[in-house]
Amino acid sequence: MVGLVIVTHSAVLAHGIAETCRMMAKDAHIATAGGMEDGGFGTSYARITAAIDSVCSADGVVVLADAGSSVLTAETIIEEMRSSRVRMADCPIVEGSVVAAIAAVCGADLDEVVRRAEETRGTCKIYN
Repeated sequence: MVGLVIVTHSAVLAHGIAETCRMMAKDAHIATAGGMEDGGFGTSYARITAAIDSVCSADGVVVLADAGSSVLTAETIIEEMRSSRVRMADCPIVEGSVVAAIAAVCGADLDEVVRRAEETRGTCKIYN
């Protein structure tokens, strides 16, 4: 199963997103990398790397990040890893994570999980 890594500036936010994903896809392999080691707000290279390692499988890993340094740090790590099995999805973090988790538990491959997550970019929530 494709694993997911949720990267945010806040540990509470990352855990909340993972909790939401597990309500829809309870068997999803999800790791979080939120905040700094001291509990503060920020992005931790070490936490992201550890999270990727913790869900890494032959099926791959999709990284979903909130904004700014979370995106930049995750991109740097993925580039340094030079692995085609670790990809980043460009999507809203909550919606994309939930859809990615559902796709992963349904057996979608890495490309499909990324594609499904990225489809959430155009999601309308309110129709007027």
